[in-house]
Amino acid sequence: MHPPPCPDGPLAGCLVADFSRVLAGPLATMVLGDLGATVVKVEHPNGDDTRRWGPPFLDGESTYYLSVNRNKRSVVFDLATEGGRRDAVRLAERATVVVENFRPGRLAAFGLGYDQLAPRNPGLVYCSISGFGGEGTPGASLAGYDFVVQAVSGLMDITGPAGGPPYKVGVAAVDVLTGLQAAIGILAALNARAATGRGQRVDVSLLASALAGLVNQASAYLNTHTVPVAMGNRHPSIAPYETLAAADGDLAVAVGNDAQFAALCDTVGEPGLAGDARFRTNPDRVAHRQALVAALEAALGRRPVGHWVAALQESGVPCGPVNDIAGAFAEAERLGMRAAVHIPRPGGGPPVATVANPLGLSGSPVGYRRPPPALGQDTEEVRAWLHNDDPPPLVP
Repeated sequence: MHPPPCPDGPLAGCLVADFSRVLAGPLATMVLGDLGATVVKVEHPNGDDTRRWGPPFLDGESTYYLSVNRNKRSVVFDLATEGGRRDAVRLAERATVVVENFRPGRLAAFGLGYDQLAPRNPGLVYCSISGFGGEGTPGASLAGYDFVVQAVSGLMDITGPAGGPPYKVGVAAVDVLTGLQAAIGILAALNARAATGRGQRVDVSLLASALAGLVNQASAYLNTHTVPVAMGNRHPSIAPYETLAAADGDLAVAVGNDAQFAALCDTVGEPGLAGDARFRTNPDRVAHRQALVAALEAALGRRPVGHWVAALQESGVPCGPVNDIAGAFAEAERLGMRAAVHIPRPGGGPPVATVANPLGLSGSPVGYRRPPPALGQDTEEVRAWLHNDDPPPLVP
């Protein structure tokens, strides 16, 4: 159950000063840490807000905090004090990457703005994550929380049952999208730095990431001025691409072409549906969705979900059961995926279980070196390193 020793990783030697908290920024820096970077998480004396976001807790630590903070060190530098600011600036001057999600312009008050650091650290990649836009924009003063951005971006308006109230996605999907966009931007800037020797600023916002994440729904609006609406589990442009009722529950069916539709009809014992003029092509099926679903559910209602999933997968029809999260992890393990990793804690006790990084790199795989740190556990070691004028590299 324990992960094997980690190789150096593709970002070995990269020092990340992580001034972010909550989710988007910590997710981005965890990705960098998984890839071998040395990540120093700089916290207020009260710690990252998510340390208190529970229940549930594991030995006093919020499982929310544990989800995005592995492969990091934690230091407490109080930016309200001269000593804390001095240590934070020293760290940023030595860093390869700085990540922050303070209100735009706020870190400049502590001597930690990009324009202040770049002359002293010209190779610095400085990533700022905001809610509604960076410094100098009308949205700079607005606080950015995932739930609010899901509402403002239109994501909630297209989520939920048809004709019902708006719903948020079941996880902080906008924060996740933003954290991944931030990691992509940082990696791009590091690649440019390798060619030029110079760093740059990377800006990403929750709202911009949410709009980009609307993909086909955004394209429908931008190109045809069609305003999408919530359709429950149905797809606006594909049918059948939704949950369908079987004898003992629902299964998800995603038919992407006519051949898959024919295979679906044959498997459920209704081959004639594929030749029905109402259902011959995907646009036909979308136009006559109600009649199609009624016919398919009449056939699917003869057998349980498990039967149909096995039969349809055998026929090459994309489908699956509607699992809870426990079922999802069990399914991933059954399919041979390493869905979770268990990282031992230096002080003993139960290991911390975290979702495995989904990246598969054949030559420089991701690694799991450190469990999420206790608040300030590395402060003295990192401070001593910062006050050494010629230190060895900080161990990842």
